[in-house]
Amino acid sequence: MVHYKTIIADGLNIFYREAGPAGAPVLLLLHGYPTSSVMFRNLIPLLSKEYHVIAPDMPGFGFTDNPHQNTFESLKGTMQAFTDALGLKSFALYIFDYGAPVGLRLAMANPEKITGIISQNGNAYEQGLLDWSDGLVKAYWYNHTKENRDALRKYFTLEGINFQYREGVADQSLIAPEGIYIDYNQMQRPGNVELQLDLLLDYRTNVALYPSFQKYLSTYQPKLLAVWGSKDPYFGPAGAECFATDIPAAIVKFYDTGHFALETHYEEIGQDILYFMNKL
Repeated sequence: MVHYKTIIADGLNIFYREAGPAGAPVLLLLHGYPTSSVMFRNLIPLLSKEYHVIAPDMPGFGFTDNPHQNTFESLKGTMQAFTDALGLKSFALYIFDYGAPVGLRLAMANPEKITGIISQNGNAYEQGLLDWSDGLVKAYWYNHTKENRDALRKYFTLEGINFQYREGVADQSLIAPEGIYIDYNQMQRPGNVELQLDLLLDYRTNVALYPSFQKYLSTYQPKLLAVWGSKDPYFGPAGAECFATDIPAAIVKFYDTGHFALETHYEEIGQDILYFMNKL
């Protein structure tokens, strides 16, 4: 059974999904933009047969409170408070999209707690960055004028979210519409689009931290599985392959799909994660 819970951490009401045996090894699932723990709705039942799975909604996403401000460092701080509040002594990380820089910051701060990392289209290398916005995002990063900010609002529309889910997917009938509409509805909470534009501006700090992420990976050599939608318009296959440069024993697997690989390949990815976790 999946349990739907809330807990106060870092002064915010954090919503999370929890399933699996209480004494089993913990797997912490960190979602990306524009979604929430709802992206794991199909994966959790597969993994929770053997593992204690915890999937929080990060601040500003899903059913968790909106913060007063949003940066990737503040998201890491809230997730640190969340894991501390739950008393997690050790856990494996599943990182995706925005969840990757949050999770890697968390891993750098708690290397002794990390038992393994599953990166699903969770980038940590400049080689993996694709210019999906025709330069609009980088223009915003380096010159955050109102004009550059407003040019990005189209990506927060229903059409923009649809693109994220559907681009690179050969069989469109595999994309369940409810995930898209839940994401869009939650993104439209009062003030949330402005918070998200702030967070997109702050993404540049993650790129600046890529060398630090890579040093953590090469120094601590965590067990790592990269499961990657090969047609992702945001993070290309090179981002997955680069993990093996820092962790020679890393396992890299590609699936013929887009950014939200779990929407089309959750069974295959779930089985690959179980095999990986059983080897930890």
